[in-house]
Amino acid sequence: MVASNCATLTCASVCVVPATMGAIFGLATCLSAHARETPDDPLNYFVGGCASGIFLGARTHNAMTGTSACLALGTLGFFSKVAKMEGWRITGPPKL
Repeated sequence: MVASNCATLTCASVCVVPATMGAIFGLATCLSAHARETPDDPLNYFVGGCASGIFLGARTHNAMTGTSACLALGTLGFFSKVAKMEGWRITGPPKL
């Protein structure tokens, strides 16, 4: 009984943070798009990634982690959107 409870708590602590970061990313991206009235702008994705990074820093109680994660996740979100808009491909088409 105790091992089952421990496994549940471990899964919850491991799964909740990434799920919350995803929700924060989506919410911040959407709010930024509506506030700026530019729905397909890559800057909205930077704002969403940065907000997720700030949450991660708050979660770890470390400002440097939050700043680094803000820049890293914001940049990743920005270039992901640019890559999708421009049709960039990292790999070729799948071989069937």
